[in-house]
Amino acid sequence: MAQVRPSRRRETVQAVFPDDRAFEGPTGTPLADFVLAAYPEPQVPAVAAIVDGELRELSFPLREDASVRPVFLTDSEGIRIYTRSLSFLLAAAVHALFPEARLIIDHSVPFGGYYCRVVRRPLFTPEELTAIENHMRELVQQDAPIIREEVPLAEAQARLRAHGLANKAKLLVQGWTGDTLPLYRLGQFEDYLFGPMVPSAGFLRWFALAPYPRGFILRFPRRERPTELAPAEDYSALLQVFEEYGHWLDLLGVYDACTVNGAIRTGRMTELILVSEALHNQRIARIAEMIAAHPSSPRLILIAGPSSSGKTTFTKRLAIQLLSLGLRPYPVSMDDYFLPRDEMARRGLTDFDDISAVEVPLFQHQMEELLAGKAVRLPRFDFATGHREKGSELELKEDGILLIEGLHCLNPGLLPSHLEECSFRIYASALTQLNLDDHVRMSTTDTRLLRRVVRDAAYRGYTAEDTLRMWDNVRRGEKRFVFPHQGRADVMFNSALVYEWNVLRSRAEPLLLQVRHPRLRLRAERLLEELRWFVPYPGEEIPATSILREFIGGGILAAYYPSPFERATWRREV
Repeated sequence: MAQVRPSRRRETVQAVFPDDRAFEGPTGTPLADFVLAAYPEPQVPAVAAIVDGELRELSFPLREDASVRPVFLTDSEGIRIYTRSLSFLLAAAVHALFPEARLIIDHSVPFGGYYCRVVRRPLFTPEELTAIENHMRELVQQDAPIIREEVPLAEAQARLRAHGLANKAKLLVQGWTGDTLPLYRLGQFEDYLFGPMVPSAGFLRWFALAPYPRGFILRFPRRERPTELAPAEDYSALLQVFEEYGHWLDLLGVYDACTVNGAIRTGRMTELILVSEALHNQRIARIAEMIAAHPSSPRLILIAGPSSSGKTTFTKRLAIQLLSLGLRPYPVSMDDYFLPRDEMARRGLTDFDDISAVEVPLFQHQMEELLAGKAVRLPRFDFATGHREKGSELELKEDGILLIEGLHCLNPGLLPSHLEECSFRIYASALTQLNLDDHVRMSTTDTRLLRRVVRDAAYRGYTAEDTLRMWDNVRRGEKRFVFPHQGRADVMFNSALVYEWNVLRSRAEPLLLQVRHPRLRLRAERLLEELRWFVPYPGEEIPATSILREFIGGGILAAYYPSPFERATWRREV
């Protein structure tokens, strides 16, 4: 037997890191000191740590021996903490220099950053933006502490209202279950940004402020290159989508999570749903009219977008609008041109998100044959077997239009130049999202992930853990093959719906609560934390043609295809 003897309780604790190195320090030592000892000169800074499976801020005092895994800026949770803390730094600087201004952090920009605007005063001039940025950099240089204080809930609400954050104070009533709330203070500014923060401004070295029409951009790095700011790009087409969405919110009288929850309490949710759907329909009708009136009379309508963006439902609703204008659309799925799985294996391909997994020459040949008026036997890919089978035979009339939907439809390598000339390109995605409040934006990526969690469980037999496990690979494919080409679109469609988080909550929560894998559980818990701020709503009155029905069920478009009669010669394989 091992020798056991009485001992005094240690006054130190150990932190054991993933490489089995152990570091010891006095009980109550902040995590930051252990992480700094283990990684004294990191190429990429750590901004938090996972302690025995729980995400902790670096200010967290370690009181027991624990396994510790740093969260770096290159981690998805790390960049969230960084941008959340940077938003706080910006809000503190604006409050210090322009206390009358109401800062709104509105939406993300493709090259890395947040589009911001101010109300209650004129736009910031370039000189004023420079002053704000200089003040932020002074706080960074001073390594000013971001102090966390546990405050009784009622007191925290009063202090937030004093800083002009009345809607946030209201939101806490319906979403917070504890007796105290962690308020964060930098200088004289206080706020709560619904998640972990860095312990001091010195962590926030990489940022810049840049003027932009009707606002400005808070630039920050992407996690792929965490210490570099990507070059600024023109994203005026995307900005128009955001501004249209803002106009829709004004029409609906909804501005953040607090006001959409208020619509439930006041019995306005049915109106909110129906008007939101009418605005979607209006936008789809305008896109159909653009196609019908286009001077080049395009015959290839290319529809791309990332996972769970609602491309399938959008394509069918667009087909209906084109039919109403007397045009003759026929949908084609790029998925049917995937290489058979055994052929992919022979070529060393493992990723369906790679355009190399698509038999592009076959697709190009068939499109040319169809536009020449010849009959073509389309393929049909069977995902269950991994084989490509014979599908429907199609012969277009002179006024036939092909609606081609798929991940790679905006890729410049998909079509030869002469086919590009007769195409019209559409990018569809959940491009905007109702934010929690003025300073906390909701990720549109999270919107799509929640849609997919609910749909995969209902229709594909996947658990939430399965979906979360696949998500990183899905995101890598989007960043390589979808997002770089969105600027090629002739028009963009925003599939986000202002009410969808309320409707998704009751469907997604029980699925996410079943996630057990330690790494995936952290992501599930973050989604659950975000969902808690939205009052659940059943959504029984959501129209059967809604894009959201693609994910929650109850739609009528799943089996719909435009009728072939008098539109195209269309014969099924017998």
